[in-house]
Amino acid sequence: MQSRTIKREIAIAAALFAAGLLLLPPAIYWVGRQVAGDYAGGTGPLALANQIWADFMQLEPAAWLLVLSPYVLLQLIRLIGRTWRARSV
Repeated sequence: MQSRTIKREIAIAAALFAAGLLLLPPAIYWVGRQVAGDYAGGTGPLALANQIWADFMQLEPAAWLLVLSPYVLLQLIRLIGRTWRARSV
């Protein structure tokens, strides 16, 4: 791999990691509130985010999967695209 490609991939991974860490907890809170009502006795989205961050720091697999899911999704899309192109050749 070229240095430029590696730097680009690191930037993409970092941005998606940040999105998983900072944007997904409020989004999950909002969707959960629409579907199931208030979280943990009426506490706000920050309580959910704090719990996810604490679980992430304690190496809980579900929290890691959640935080890394944007990057994993990107890799899955790339894999499907490459497979699709290889089959159509």
